Amino acid sequence: MKRLVIVPALTLALAVPASAEMLLGYDSFDLVAAHRSRPVAASIWYPAMNPTYLAPVGDGPIFEPTKAHIGPAVESGRHPLVLLSHGSGGNAQTLGWLASGLVERNAIVLAVNHPGSTSGDSSPRRSVDLEARAADLSAALDSILADPAFSARVDSQEISVVGFSLGGATALGLAGLRFDGEVQDARCEDSREAGDCVFFHKGGVSFADYPAFEADSSDDRIVQSVAIDPGFGAAVTEASLSDVNSRITLINLGYENRLEAADVSPKGNDLVTRLGVAEYLEIGPANHFTFLGVCKPRAAELLAEEGEDPICTDPDGADRKEIHDRLVAAIADALGL
Repeated sequence: MKRLVIVPALTLALAVPASAEMLLGYDSFDLVAAHRSRPVAASIWYPAMNPTYLAPVGDGPIFEPTKAHIGPAVESGRHPLVLLSHGSGGNAQTLGWLASGLVERNAIVLAVNHPGSTSGDSSPRRSVDLEARAADLSAALDSILADPAFSARVDSQEISVVGFSLGGATALGLAGLRFDGEVQDARCEDSREAGDCVFFHKGGVSFADYPAFEADSSDDRIVQSVAIDPGFGAAVTEASLSDVNSRITLINLGYENRLEAADVSPKGNDLVTRLGVAEYLEIGPANHFTFLGVCKPRAAELLAEEGEDPICTDPDGADRKEIHDRLVAAIADALGL
């Protein structure tokens, strides 16, 4: 059953963390995956049994870091595991605000920096490869389930995926949905979505030319998928709508400031109605970039000087930290944390 929930400021009750004393653990590792020629940078956030030393994760000139204990033992018991997929040009480390919020609710969060669509390595042609992005996460899951430090601490019946933007499309692919390249090419000619296709067109991309955009990338181990402002919603094939292998929650950011290409509501590509079984939430005031980390004081000025996208600029009335808190609560609720 579809559930429509409009979530304006201050109306979403925040989920209660599993423990106010939860220690945040973090580690990184090189993921060797058969579909990649080089190791993939992977990271894992988790409830820690004991402290080691605190260090800033995701520190840089734009976003505030998240402090975590590096490499401690995992808290006893079994924990739900959440796969996390960043958006185009993003990275896992700067999503510490989300990972830490889910860890506070007793989850383990596993993420990768997807080669070809991560910070400093973002190519239009390689970003089209949704199959490889999904395979990154499936391979990371294989690795952690085989790692003696984590395997006994993961509840293998509670594995989910959360993705934003391009990562949202990745999450939908893992849930069993597939995409049609010809349909996406046509949508790129639509005035509502043309702006979001500029990056791909600069690389000469025709989506129909890339079989990996259309491939089946499902992973039956995943029981819940959450996609925030997912890309390519209009290109989801009719045939795959009945192949969904997990519960799906769709979240849009903003109202009048919403990114049109990511609008899954009836006013946009209407993926929520087409799916039928998805739960749907709208959270605002916000825009697409509000999902990204909390910015440092001079970050917006630095971005403007470099001619970059205004990723630190939110709509009037928006408080990025508050939106993050509400997103954590909404995602945790969707995942049953």
